[in-house]
Amino acid sequence: MFQTIVNALKIKEVRNKILITIALLFVYRLGCYIPVPGINGFSGLSDYTFLQIMSAVSGGALTYGTFFAMGIGPYINASIIIQLLSVGIPALERLSKQGEEGRRRINTYTRILTLVLAIAQAIGILVAFGGSNSIDFNKLFGGDGFPRFMSYVFLVLVYTTGSALTMWIGERITDYGVSNGISLLIFAGILSTTGTAIISLLKQLGSPDTAMSAAWTLVGFVGAAIIIFAAIVAVNSAERKISVQYAKQVKGRKMYGGQSTHIPIKVNATGVMPLIFSFAILSFPDLIINLFGVKSDNWWSTYVGTDSWLYMVLLCLLILFFSYFYNQIQFNPDDISKSIQGNGGFIPGIRPGKPTADYLKKVSNRITLFGAIFLAIVALIPSLVFKAIDIGLVNAFSATGLLIIVSVALEFEQALQSQIMMKNYKGFLK
Repeated sequence: MFQTIVNALKIKEVRNKILITIALLFVYRLGCYIPVPGINGFSGLSDYTFLQIMSAVSGGALTYGTFFAMGIGPYINASIIIQLLSVGIPALERLSKQGEEGRRRINTYTRILTLVLAIAQAIGILVAFGGSNSIDFNKLFGGDGFPRFMSYVFLVLVYTTGSALTMWIGERITDYGVSNGISLLIFAGILSTTGTAIISLLKQLGSPDTAMSAAWTLVGFVGAAIIIFAAIVAVNSAERKISVQYAKQVKGRKMYGGQSTHIPIKVNATGVMPLIFSFAILSFPDLIINLFGVKSDNWWSTYVGTDSWLYMVLLCLLILFFSYFYNQIQFNPDDISKSIQGNGGFIPGIRPGKPTADYLKKVSNRITLFGAIFLAIVALIPSLVFKAIDIGLVNAFSATGLLIIVSVALEFEQALQSQIMMKNYKGFLK
């Protein structure tokens, strides 16, 4: 990857795109430190599992209640909802198949839904923390003499604007920078949270009382991270190749076909989406219960908390379900079988038509099962390992964070390689 970056910096156009990406990421991180009047920080996030994940993704901006506290979370949720609705609503499904114009209209719907979710999420957070010391109404407008309703309206507008600006920065990175801007914003937030946790750990090395324990914690953390990263990269790169042979065809005076190729089926084709959905569903009831002022020792936290066996079982089952769900959306054996047969191809040993579709479905289901088991292991093992090493690193390096970091890094390298190859082709044509 480092060699790819060096080669990219040698090309002026690619170098400019990298600089634009870095500049926009700097603006995003700067917004994560801009304070909001009247907000002292939401220090009670430890009672909300879902908000802890959001804070880790935003680089801790939600914990301090800064301008970009909402981060890119509302946009991600809106994208997920629109993607699911595109499967169930025929009108959206037709739009998704109408090329560039259809994607543009879907993006418009996603932006509108992002604003709606940002408003709802801001209201929920402010209501949850409005009765604590997190909000100082004396610093807002006219102090206590001013209606609190207007203070809440002002704060909701500020956080919604911050979320919209974050979405705009991500889209500009996608248009003028390198790779997907939304993924890079999440990547930067998680790395920032991790860096903060590691810096606090390094500070403990200067104290004689905590130096030894901090040193062993740091060594264990680095070792576990390397092993887990290697496992994720290996599985993300793994794929099953199904051979396809094309028969020779005579068209006019020319002969076509006769070559062999393969269909790649990735082991972890669904990426991080099953994890995000599973964590969101299990964390949402806890968030709703706490927003209504119920104590943290309620029955849901007791029996379905993150440390309970029931939580682990439900998490694994949800990951399995969503892995197959997303696989059904992304991989259609019937369409692939028709495409192969229409081009005069066949899988050796398998008859064309329905037998080919059944074979592809069987192989895909087996690969998906292995990928789901891998995701379940990644969801449970890292959290347990880092929790045993140091509780401060659990949120910084959650299972979702690990997969996002690796996936975005690999995606960024592929984007750079594509840019380098495209510029080399242009130079060759000149």
